[in-house]
Amino acid sequence: MLNYSMVIQWSHKDNCFVVTLPEWGELCHTYGDTYEEALQNAKEVLQLMVSSSIAEGSSLPEANTFTGLLQKA
Repeated sequence: MLNYSMVIQWSHKDNCFVVTLPEWGELCHTYGDTYEEALQNAKEVLQLMVSSSIAEGSSLPEANTFTGLLQKA
């Protein structure tokens, strides 16, 4: 799978973890009752988005990448 971003945040309003897939647009979200479930759901959505885009002949969005300097311990 390609290296796309996932932002996982707790939603007090919805009482669950909400995952945003930023490269796929502001309306591309999924959720889970646990962090792990939200992550798994996001992986499935991402795979579907990639597969659908390829099947339709659409170009894939460019993946956001970390451009800072990581200080490894």
